[in-house]
Amino acid sequence: MNRIFGRGKPKAPPANLTDCIGNVDSRVESVDKKIARLDAELVKYKDQMKKMREGPSKNMVKQKAMRVLKQKRMYEGQRDNLAQQSFNMEQANYTIQTLKDTKTTVEAMKIGAKEMKKAYKNVKIDQIEDLQDQLEDMMEDANEVQEALSRSYGMPEIDEDDLEAELDALGDELLLDEDSSYLDEASSAPAIPEGMPSSTKTNKVRMNHTVHSLSVLLLLKLGFTKTSYMFY
Repeated sequence: MNRIFGRGKPKAPPANLTDCIGNVDSRVESVDKKIARLDAELVKYKDQMKKMREGPSKNMVKQKAMRVLKQKRMYEGQRDNLAQQSFNMEQANYTIQTLKDTKTTVEAMKIGAKEMKKAYKNVKIDQIEDLQDQLEDMMEDANEVQEALSRSYGMPEIDEDDLEAELDALGDELLLDEDSSYLDEASSAPAIPEGMPSSTKTNKVRMNHTVHSLSVLLLLKLGFTKTSYMFY
């Protein structure tokens, strides 16, 4: 049958926007190269015209430059059209790819919703609440056990008034112990005079005052209060 009717031509693959964009971009690059070559020719003709005098030769070079400039304008128009085509296809390709991604995302969300429904079927709210109640009861039982273990027994009964009186007395004793005024008195006492005295009476008074201060310091160190040594 193939010998009689022959074989059909293979079908060409469908158009792909990505491939089309690549082909158009390559054409744009080719046109840009042609425009660059024409720019180089225009620069050469312009330099020649600067060095030439007015006449037929300069007019001939000018005609060549005009022809090259027209070709450049034509290529620039083609390049702009190709660039616009490439831009349009890129926008279309971006839109198609976005729609495909959206479709994939929606399908994934549907699958996720089905999985969540299956998972929630295995979760029982009543069981969770019962478990929370059991945990709360166990914590209360544990607290009661701790309170029972920390209960004090065998302790003598003590009057609270006596404790408050003893606490107040203890505070007074601490204040007396912290009284360091005797150190100020001892430090302010005059030193023993050195050298030859100017007057025997004056030296005697100073010596007595020094001995008194040292005696007060000694009494305080031995535990006497400030009130008691005032009668010393």
